[in-house]
Amino acid sequence: MAAPHVIDGLQYANWSEKVFRQMRAGGVDAVHVTIAYHEMFRETVLNIEAWNRRFERFPDLICQAFTADDIRAAKAAGRTAIAFGAQTPAPIEDDIGLVEILHRLGLRFMQLTYNNQSLLATGCYEDRDAGLTRMGCEVVAEMNRVGMVVDMSHSAERSTLEAIEHSRRPIAITHANPARWHPARRNKSDTVLRALAETGGMLGVSLYPHHLRGGSRCTLDDFCAMVADTADLMGVARIGIGSDLCQDQPDSVVEWMRVGRWTKKIDYGEGSADAPGFPTMPDFFADNRDFPRLAAGLHAKGFSDAEVAAIMGENWLRFFDDSFGPAA
Repeated sequence: MAAPHVIDGLQYANWSEKVFRQMRAGGVDAVHVTIAYHEMFRETVLNIEAWNRRFERFPDLICQAFTADDIRAAKAAGRTAIAFGAQTPAPIEDDIGLVEILHRLGLRFMQLTYNNQSLLATGCYEDRDAGLTRMGCEVVAEMNRVGMVVDMSHSAERSTLEAIEHSRRPIAITHANPARWHPARRNKSDTVLRALAETGGMLGVSLYPHHLRGGSRCTLDDFCAMVADTADLMGVARIGIGSDLCQDQPDSVVEWMRVGRWTKKIDYGEGSADAPGFPTMPDFFADNRDFPRLAAGLHAKGFSDAEVAAIMGENWLRFFDDSFGPAA
């Protein structure tokens, strides 16, 4: 029997041959990579061009994934498949037609918000959550049509629930944890997680320290206990990994992520004024070579081989099968 797939639902590393070789060393078969935080359409195309150069330079290590079958082919060839995603709707600007254009270029995920209010929905750092806008409803329908996953990882509660209700296809929260485990603004309520599971959606549990109880001091045992508790709430079939790994990034990048061009002030987001940069990763997950440690931790919590395989990647693969193509 072929080994199960290992898939990460979100990363934004400082991409390099070192990182790609670590992916291979960790047995990572596919990664959803962020190509935009605040970038508009043309800037996003430039980021895609940069990825095209990486695919040319490292064809033995990585390749682009447009479909779930591309991930299967990459695994068979010993490569890591890369699927593009945007943590912002900025690349479509105010033009719904750009949804289809970006999908043709390989964009397979798009968040309706990144922390702030957007033209589509409300971010988790706003005081007032107005839910999906009129344009938001139209864009969700267009994303459903072409096969682009609606991602609500950085969205506020009402907006997330309305996206789940409005979308004709299951949505994803690619990188977040339950708020009852750790009450970060980005983590999600039981109400959201139940609604996500009931509609066939996916949660990618996050290893970013600001989303973890205990932060950088979180232990593998505590993390896997959280996964077990979340599985009791949502069902094993609705959970994957969404590490939110930002490996080797300089602190200037986290400033761009939080501030973009929307303010002149420094916004510390989920961090603190004492530690404005990237937090230190927990010692059990420093980079892609540590994916086997996650699997071992899940086994130690009592998950079966089939359940571990599902959480480590097979659930994402099934979701991609159903999500990356045009609506039937």
